[in-house]
Amino acid sequence: MDDAPLRSIMLKHSCSSNYRQVEAVRGAFVFGRYMASSSSDPPQKKANRLAAEKSPYLLQHAYNPVDWYPWGEEAFKKAREENKPIFLSVGYSTCHWCHVMERESFENAEIGRLLNEKFVPIKVDREERPDVDKVYMTFVQWQEKQSEIESQGTKILDALTRGIHASDKGRTKGLPGNDQVTECFHGFRDKFDKDLGGFGTAPKFPQPVNLNFLLRYFSQDPSGENNVNALHMCLHTLTKMANGGIHDHISQGFHRYSTDQAWHVPHFEKMLYDQAQLAVSYVDAYQVTKDQFYADVAKDIFTYVERDLSHPDGGFYSAEDADSFPESTSSEKKEGAFCVWEFQELQQLLTEKASPTSTVSQLEVFSHFYGVKEAGNVDPFQDPHEELKKKNVLIVRSSVEETREMFGLSAEEVTSCLAKCRQILYEARQKRPRPHLDDKMVTAWNGLMISGFARGGQVLADANLTERAMKASEFLRRHMMDETSGSLLRSAYTSESKQVTQISCPIHGFVDDYAYLIRGLLDLYESCHDESQLAWAEQLQVKQNDLFWDEEDGAFFSSPAGDSSVVLRMKEDQDGAEPSPNSVSCMNLLRLSCILDRQDWSDMAHRILKVFAKRIERVPEAVPELVSALMFSLATPKKIVVVGDKDGQDTKELVDAVCKNFLPNKVLVVTDGDQDGFIYKKVESMSSLKKLDNKATAYVCQNFSCSLPVNTAEAFEKLLNDT
Repeated sequence: MDDAPLRSIMLKHSCSSNYRQVEAVRGAFVFGRYMASSSSDPPQKKANRLAAEKSPYLLQHAYNPVDWYPWGEEAFKKAREENKPIFLSVGYSTCHWCHVMERESFENAEIGRLLNEKFVPIKVDREERPDVDKVYMTFVQWQEKQSEIESQGTKILDALTRGIHASDKGRTKGLPGNDQVTECFHGFRDKFDKDLGGFGTAPKFPQPVNLNFLLRYFSQDPSGENNVNALHMCLHTLTKMANGGIHDHISQGFHRYSTDQAWHVPHFEKMLYDQAQLAVSYVDAYQVTKDQFYADVAKDIFTYVERDLSHPDGGFYSAEDADSFPESTSSEKKEGAFCVWEFQELQQLLTEKASPTSTVSQLEVFSHFYGVKEAGNVDPFQDPHEELKKKNVLIVRSSVEETREMFGLSAEEVTSCLAKCRQILYEARQKRPRPHLDDKMVTAWNGLMISGFARGGQVLADANLTERAMKASEFLRRHMMDETSGSLLRSAYTSESKQVTQISCPIHGFVDDYAYLIRGLLDLYESCHDESQLAWAEQLQVKQNDLFWDEEDGAFFSSPAGDSSVVLRMKEDQDGAEPSPNSVSCMNLLRLSCILDRQDWSDMAHRILKVFAKRIERVPEAVPELVSALMFSLATPKKIVVVGDKDGQDTKELVDAVCKNFLPNKVLVVTDGDQDGFIYKKVESMSSLKKLDNKATAYVCQNFSCSLPVNTAEAFEKLLNDT
């Protein structure tokens, strides 16, 4: 089940104290699914306070009869003065179940009257304020002890604080070890769907963090039985997803998740963070296997993001909605309407022959390959509201070879026919009403997407992808930073004229904004070798440490100190749709420590591993990204240094020798040898690494000791394989 569902709770404030003094917390409504908004609002409806906001989600509720307040002091003051509980509703603009909730509840005048009379209703965009979402979901989980909470609100708050306060104090053992890494593999092996890929049953989420772990586990010993099995689990899952309906075969990109076990019928929204992480997974799979299939899927994701989720100035939008109008004259949106096909529609569009010399039609070949049926190919069990009745969700049901044999065509004819059909359907789809676009730009997710484009540029040897990542980095530096404090901002917005705009009191970044962007900058540096990206990563790491690090108990809080509207500062460890910021930060610190010789940052990473050691030891598959960082820590990381003209062919040949190999336990430093450059000023040991015979020269350093220099690609590859 999607973890976005309706989060609505009531908070009773103490009239005599500030917002932190909570008298009562109890669940008002908790649904398994959630929703956002629908069509343009009729002009006769009265606007509420949300009409002045910039969040697409809040604007969707600006004409509800509910007198919504945005999260802030105005609402809190009203609650205190009128001694009313807060009704808190949290969602996001592209969430299908949020739309359902709005239609069924928040557009109802009587429900609006009741909420306005008895409560102070607050709407929160969870993508703007993930801290509010996570904290109050923690309270909701206590709803079965309602009377206890009402009578002992402050004590419960204290108990919650103690219960979620992770610490490395009292741990006498050292770091978790390789046994826990193996246990993590066993956890995935036991849950692996051998036939259909993925882990567990329906619904199925992509979970790139799992795939990242499995590839790293494989690389430890590529000939080991368990390791080979890990690679199979990863590749089989990636293949099944790419062939499934969760993959948009017409407009590219991936939908949020599959409602069934076979990856066929998706929840149709598309999230930037899914595209970003899956792009890296497919790029990594290509780097390991050299199978063009995985490279093509990665390129497919990049095409979608560049075309449909990109601001003209370089930022990345957040998401596309699951719902849209079936026709321009429709009055009600339906899930998947933009994406699905009726057989009769395909008949009208795919009218040509499969090839000039064939009697077989495009429709026959396309329908066979993508599982199209006259009555529709969606199991009614997966369509409880009959929104997909008689519709087809495209899913690869054949292969080029099998299709070639069936219709007496050549492989080239089948491939060409399918490509032409997809283009015809793409052009037809563009005439349909488009789903809502959440054109808010979130720093954290932009950081993840920078990683995707940077890794793609590096591994696929495509400078355009690297340049796209650099453009996004410059966008964030220009629009998502508070120049006065050097702090990141959480989000920026898009005006009707496509200008970047901001709210009057910008939301400052949370720990995931820093962690994901730092990772993106480190990946970008390894792809473009521009030391300004590395310098910014270091600067942001210093700021992250200052704002979020728990010096007393270790690890990072999710939110900065000082916000009295959020009653708990939490530390996240579990990896979900997005990786835990502590997991990503652990790896960032290890990489930066290796690049910049910062032992203190390595020590911080080890503290994170100790803070969450019990989780790693008990359920490692819940924290696979953290276990990946543990593997990096347990290994002897390689610091690969290439000294040479960054645009020189000899330098490129040495860098290419690195990029074609999957080396997850390495960092790459490429420098022109400028003693006044950032890296030389920061790392004293770099001064001894110079070009040999005036040619680009490579070194492999481990444990503060470097190999003898080499300056040919052949010698370098041998050195990489031997160390």
